[in-house]
Amino acid sequence: MELKGSRIINADRATVWAHLNSADTLRACIPGCTDLTGSPEDGFEATVTQKVGPVKATFKGAVELSDIVPLTSYTISGEGKGGVAGFAKGGAAVVLTEVEGGTELTYDVDAKVGGKIAQLGSRLIDGFARKMADQFFERFKDTVEGASAPATGA
Repeated sequence: MELKGSRIINADRATVWAHLNSADTLRACIPGCTDLTGSPEDGFEATVTQKVGPVKATFKGAVELSDIVPLTSYTISGEGKGGVAGFAKGGAAVVLTEVEGGTELTYDVDAKVGGKIAQLGSRLIDGFARKMADQFFERFKDTVEGASAPATGA
């Protein structure tokens, strides 16, 4: 499935970029994230618990950044395994552009699921994925606009 969208964030591009690379910010913004450690250079390890329809699963996986153009764009990709529930993997191209009123964050997500969770049907999964993306980017916008710089450390 593919998801595209954008948000205008009332902050300069350097601040938005710093938050995109902060484990603390990402942990706070990813719905269901109970643990996220690591760094942009070495990658992140994450644990996320989600309920999709009747299936609740805890996914553990790795996230890495590539195609990095500092202060402008990167690709974030990862894969999580949820035991018998299946797996989720995908990536997002994220681009920052200066606009009047702040920074526009544009994203283009491509995600795949397999296993028991994939048997729920594409309409349910697509709706869930859109909701997750919307929640993440709304939380991210609110977090960045509410703070001038991300906390350091993982």
